[in-house]
Amino acid sequence: MPVLPPASGAWREGDPVGDRRFLTLPEPLPLESGVALPDVTVAYESWGTFTGDNAVLVLHALTGDSHVVGPAGLGHPTPGWWAGIIGPGLTIDTDRWFVVAPNVLGGCQGTTGPASPAPDGRPWGSRFPRISVRDQVALEARFADLLGIDAWACVLGGSMGGMRAVEWAVSYPDRVQRLLLLACCAAASADQIAWASPQLAAIREDPNWCGGDYHDRGRGLGPHIGLGVARRIAHATYRTAEELDTRFGRRPQPGEDPYDATAPGRFAVESYLDHHAEKLVHRFDAASYVALTAAMNGHDVSRGRGTMAEALGRVTARTVVAGSTTDRLYPLSQQEELAELIPGAGPVERIESPYGHDAFLIETRRLAEILSTLTG
Repeated sequence: MPVLPPASGAWREGDPVGDRRFLTLPEPLPLESGVALPDVTVAYESWGTFTGDNAVLVLHALTGDSHVVGPAGLGHPTPGWWAGIIGPGLTIDTDRWFVVAPNVLGGCQGTTGPASPAPDGRPWGSRFPRISVRDQVALEARFADLLGIDAWACVLGGSMGGMRAVEWAVSYPDRVQRLLLLACCAAASADQIAWASPQLAAIREDPNWCGGDYHDRGRGLGPHIGLGVARRIAHATYRTAEELDTRFGRRPQPGEDPYDATAPGRFAVESYLDHHAEKLVHRFDAASYVALTAAMNGHDVSRGRGTMAEALGRVTARTVVAGSTTDRLYPLSQQEELAELIPGAGPVERIESPYGHDAFLIETRRLAEILSTLTG
């Protein structure tokens, strides 16, 4: 019998810490909304030894976290999402570089977010303020200060992490020496916002959403149905039609018959999406998904900074921009805009892959080639 998912898959105080470390700001964090968010904690992982000028900042995507490399285990429900890239003797060689990966503001794996306790001890839930990508980067800048890092030797990220990376380079150009932007954009497009809209609606219309105040409910009583639907929609955009057709075609799921009039079964591709939805609802928080998706929708590095060319013209970092040729969610044209407008970025590094948007997580050999131009 399937195990009912928790009301929230967030990491909560008292859960196994795993490889996480924590820093708490000594003062509230001012947000763009005008709210000062108190008691903000950042969960992070790090590898290597800091020598003063060798710090590398790795920024994760929407449902990622600080566990970039390492096995699954207590405190970490999944293995690291970028295995083969970071470690001794690898492309980002931790014998040379001090690598830091924080969980994002609004996330659910140890950094302050909707599932975290507010000052009254109850989860923030619906009271968690709206946040922006700039707020997330402002927190990461405070976090860097606490670590004693004046400037990053390299900042890199893909998808939502790429949004934060470019915001870092525009907001704090003197603190970013090298920059790698993967499968991301300078501003969220109408198409990306449109794909996000039904995902947000699925969560908010779930009867167990409870306006965002569900975190203390029992197993099976959170908005896991809506979160699962959101994941199905998102995952389909992360891959390509060609890959799905090649892998699954119109084959039924083994043991099931989609044409059974009395108890219709699933096609194999439906089972695949169900599997990814089931995994996510056990390890993620629906309110974090909403908060982070809303922040991504609001991403526009030129907001309040003149034209896009003027905004990206602030970047002084040595920059490489890369994207997947088959990405239908963050098409290569968005990376071409970044490369064209960031001074000295050069042409886009193309990742030829059948995996669409997820190529930045999967094509480690090509990623190693691209990264070596910055870290070699």
